Amino acid sequence: MVENRPVLKILTHVVLIAGIVFLCFPVWMALVASTHPGEALARSPIPMWFGDQGVENYTQLLTGGVPATGGVPVALMMWNSLIMAVGITVGKIAISLMSAYAIVYFRFPFRMVFFWLIFITLMLPVEVRILPTYDVVAQLGMLNSQTGLILPLIASATATFLFRQFFLTVPDELVEAARIDRAGPLRFFWDILLPLSKTNIAALFIILFIYGWNQYLWPFLITTDQDLYTIVMGIQRMVNVGEGLPIWHLTMGTAILAMIPPVIVVIAMQRLFVKGLVESEK
Repeated sequence: MVENRPVLKILTHVVLIAGIVFLCFPVWMALVASTHPGEALARSPIPMWFGDQGVENYTQLLTGGVPATGGVPVALMMWNSLIMAVGITVGKIAISLMSAYAIVYFRFPFRMVFFWLIFITLMLPVEVRILPTYDVVAQLGMLNSQTGLILPLIASATATFLFRQFFLTVPDELVEAARIDRAGPLRFFWDILLPLSKTNIAALFIILFIYGWNQYLWPFLITTDQDLYTIVMGIQRMVNVGEGLPIWHLTMGTAILAMIPPVIVVIAMQRLFVKGLVESEK
C-alpha cells in the first residue's frame, strides 16, 4: 500500500503548479503584449496586465495585416497554414496506412527491402533532400501552389513504421474470420483494420498536424506569392524587419492566433490521443 504523506502531496502540488506557471508565463506575456500599443512595450516596466487595444490590434491583424507581411491578413495566412497542415496530415496517414497494409498482409518480391528503404528515409530529413525536392517541384510547375506546399511532405516513414508494428499485433484469427466471411482485401482493410486503428490515427493526426502547421523552411523556399504565406512565415517576417524595430504587440498577437488551431486539435482529440499512446489490448 502506498503511504499517504501530506507533506509529499503538498510538495508534489507545489512542484506541479510551479511547472505550470513556468510554462504558461511566456504565453501570458504574449497575450498581454498583444493588447497594448507598441509604445507600451518599448519602455520599462513591461505591462503585466491587459491593455485597452486588444480589439483594435486583433482586428488589424485578421483583416488588414501589417506592412512587414505585405499587408496580408493573418486570417489568410492561417487559412493557408490550415490547408497545408490538413493536407500533409491526411496525406501522410493515408499513404502510411496503405504502405503498412501492403507490407504486412501481402506477399510480393522484395517486400522487406522496400520496407527498409522506407525506414532508412528516417535519417534523411527535409533539410537534407530539400534541393532535389525543390528541383522536382519546379520542373513539375508546382511552385507557388498549395499542391507544391503539400505533396512533397506527405510521405512519412515514421507513420508507416508505427502502423506496420500495429498491424503485426492484430490477431491472425481476424484475418481467418474475414476470409471465411469472403471479405476481400479492401473490405478487411476498411471494416476491420481502420476501426482498430482509430486511436493510432488520432495520435498521429495530432503530431502530424502540428508538424505541418509549424513548417517554415519548405514554404519559405517555394513560395513568393504573398497570398500563399503561412502563419509561421508571417511571424518570421514581423520579427525580421531589417533596421526597423519589430512591432512586438502585433507579433505577439499573431503568435497567439497561431496557437489556436493546434490547441483546438489537441483538445478535440485528447482522449483518443492518450488512448492511442497507452492502449495495448486490441
